[in-house]
Amino acid sequence: MPLPELIEIVPLDKPVRAEITVPGSKSITSRALILAVLADGETTLTGALWSEDTQIMVEALQKLEFQIKVKTDSEEFCNRTITVKGLGGKIPNAGTPTNMSGLELFVGNAGTAARFLSALVCLGKGVYRLHGVPRMHERPQAALFQALRELGYRVDSSNDKLPAVIHGAGPHPGKCRVSIEESSQFASALLMCSVVAGWQVEIVGENAEESPYVYMTREMCSYFHWSRKHSPHPEYGMKDGIYPVDPDSSNGSYFWAAGWITGHPVSNKPHPVTVARWPVLGAGSQIDTNFSSYMPLPEMVSRKTSLGDSIMTAIVIAPFADHPVKFTDLGHLRVQECDRVAALCAGLTQCGVKVIEEGDTLTVYPSKLKKLHGAEIETYNDHRMAMCFAILGLKVPGIKIKNPTCVKKTFPNFFQKLAAPPPNGLGATILDAKTGRKLELKELFAD
Repeated sequence: MPLPELIEIVPLDKPVRAEITVPGSKSITSRALILAVLADGETTLTGALWSEDTQIMVEALQKLEFQIKVKTDSEEFCNRTITVKGLGGKIPNAGTPTNMSGLELFVGNAGTAARFLSALVCLGKGVYRLHGVPRMHERPQAALFQALRELGYRVDSSNDKLPAVIHGAGPHPGKCRVSIEESSQFASALLMCSVVAGWQVEIVGENAEESPYVYMTREMCSYFHWSRKHSPHPEYGMKDGIYPVDPDSSNGSYFWAAGWITGHPVSNKPHPVTVARWPVLGAGSQIDTNFSSYMPLPEMVSRKTSLGDSIMTAIVIAPFADHPVKFTDLGHLRVQECDRVAALCAGLTQCGVKVIEEGDTLTVYPSKLKKLHGAEIETYNDHRMAMCFAILGLKVPGIKIKNPTCVKKTFPNFFQKLAAPPPNGLGATILDAKTGRKLELKELFAD
C-alpha cells in the first residue's frame, strides 16, 4: 500500500535514545558508479544507496550495456552491493549516426545522473539523447555543455538545458574551463572522465578549488587510481577491488537534529540520537559529516564553507536556537529540486516562525514552542523539504507533509526510521492526515 498523499507527524512526548542506520551516500554512490565503469576490471561497491536517483543511474548505465549486478544488503534495506565491470573508458552502446534522436537515457530529476552521464557519453562513439522530468529540464546545464564543446564534442540543445542530444566522439585530449557557480557537479563530471580521456579541466567560480564536492571527486578518483595494486590512500577507498560507500551524511543530519530538538543535549552529555557508522572527517569526506558539530547552532552558517544540503535541516530547527541564526550563500539551493530558499521560508512562516529572506540569505529567529503551530507543508516533490519538515513535526504539533513519497529519491525508508521503535528508530506516530489513522511500518515505505 503506498504512502497517503498527506501524512501528519505526531510530536514525540519524551526524549528518545536511539542509534539510527541510514542508507549510503548518494554523492559517493553516484560518483563510484561512474568511476567503476571507467575503470578497467571489476569493482564491487558495498553499502551503496539504492533509491530513485541511484536506480536511475544504474538503469542508464545498463542501457549503455555495462554489466552491473545488484545484490541486497543485510545491514540496511535501502543499500545494495553493486558489482560493476568497467571497460577502461569504452562505452559499449550508442545510438547510430543515422538515428539523430540518439540512444535515449532518462535521468528523472537526478542532477548527478544528468551531469555525470552528459560527460560520460562523450567517450562513446554515437549519438545519445538525455532527458528527464520537467523540473530537470529547468535546471542548469549550460556551463557543462560549453565545457564539452570546448573539448570538441557536439552538444545540441535549444536552451543549453535538457533535453539534449550529445554526439560522442570517443576519448581524446583537450582543454576546457568550467564554472561551478551553479553546480559543482559540472566539474565533477569532467574530472572523472578526464582520467581516461586526457582532458585538462580548469575550474573557475567562487571557492572553486575548495568546493567540498569537487574535493570529494578528486579524492575518489585517486582511490580508484586506475590500478588495482597501489592505492595512494590505503586507509580509505578501495582494497582488492572493493569500494565501501559511507552512510549519507546529509540524510543522517535529520536524526542528529531530531535528537537535538527533542532532547537538547548539553555540551557535557552525549547526543540522545546518533547515526550508526557515522563517517569520519578525512580525505574525500562529505561536508555534511560536520553537521553534529553545529549543535547548538552558531549565529551564522554558510552553504559554501559550513554545510552542504544539511544546511536545510539546520534552517528548519533554527527556531529552537536561543538566538537568531543567519544562513548565508544559499544561491545554489534555488536551482535544485525546487527553489529551496523560497520553499523553506514559506514553510517556516506557515508554522509561525519569523524568517527574513534577503537575497540568498535567510535569518531565522527563535520562537517559543507555544507560538508555533502546524501547517500543510508543500514539498514541491523535493525529498529534502519532506524530511526537514517531518523532523520539525517531531516537536511542533500539526505538521502535515504533502506528497511524502518524494523521499524515495534518496531515502525510501525514511518514515519507517521515524516510526520504528527505539533504539533502531525514533518511535514516532505517523498518521494518514485525511483519516487520522495511524500508519503501520509496512505502509511507510516510499516506492
